[in-house]
This record gives sequence, structure tokens and C-alpha cells, in this order.
Amino acid sequence: MVFYVNSLEETTKIGFLLGKLVQPSDVICLTGDLGTGKTHITKGIAKGLGIEEHITSPTFTIVNEYDSGRLKFYHFDVYRVSDPDEIYAIGFDEYIFSDGVSVIEWANYIEEILPKEFLHIYIEKDLSKGENFRKITITPYGERYNYIKELKI
Repeated sequence: MVFYVNSLEETTKIGFLLGKLVQPSDVICLTGDLGTGKTHITKGIAKGLGIEEHITSPTFTIVNEYDSGRLKFYHFDVYRVSDPDEIYAIGFDEYIFSDGVSVIEWANYIEEILPKEFLHIYIEKDLSKGENFRKITITPYGERYNYIKELKI
């Protein structure tokens, strides 16, 4: 499934609509270059879950937890993780195998420890089409994520 957006608001809206659909134990993996909008998608997902708190990227703490929405929400940023043992030390398995929703920015850095089933969101920018133009590709790995067929913007 591919979406083309031309603003941060449209990028966030995709996350918001996805946040309305996510289910307990979902794992969403975000990849893309710096500044493509991974955190904006994450903020949208949180808003779609009903979380009103300010969402910040946990670059130095690795994970931020939110429990004010319809499901618990775990926001990972593994950009600075240099060894999978680092992420295991914070209880990674307990988060991703819980009944909360886990969003992992820079998931490609820890792909060897990701679960077999997850939803992958790859964000690319094309500056020739505008500063805020993004191509957002959403790929489900596992039947549980078939609900993304309902995602329409």
C-alpha cells in the first residue's frame, strides 16, 4: 500500500488513521532517512489511539511509554542503539509481546531481533517534487495486519 503526501499534516493524518485501526500487540516498524517524518507518523498513531500527551522521540532513553489511550503505547527510537543487547536490557521482549502497541523508529537497526510479524512503514522524500513530498509505503508482514486495507486518506 503506497501513499503520496505533500505536507506534515498529511503524514501525521496517515498515522492518525492507522492509530484508529491498530490492535493489541501490534508492532509497527518505521524506516527512512533523517527528516522523512517517522516521528510525525508516530504522533499521528498516538493521537489515533486517543493519547493527548505530547509525543517526543526517545532518542536517548530508547523507549517512551504512554497509557492514556485505548491501548498502551510504546514508542521506541533505536537510532543510537549499537548492539541488540542494549535493547534487550530495557525489556524489549516484554514490550513487544505485551498487549500494547509498539512503534519502532529506525527499526532497520535492529531487524535481526524483530518479531516475525509486524507492519513496516517506509518513508521516502523526493525533493524534486517539493520539500514536504513523501512516498509512504506500508507493508504488512502477517495476516493480523490485513486491517490496513481499510486505510484510506
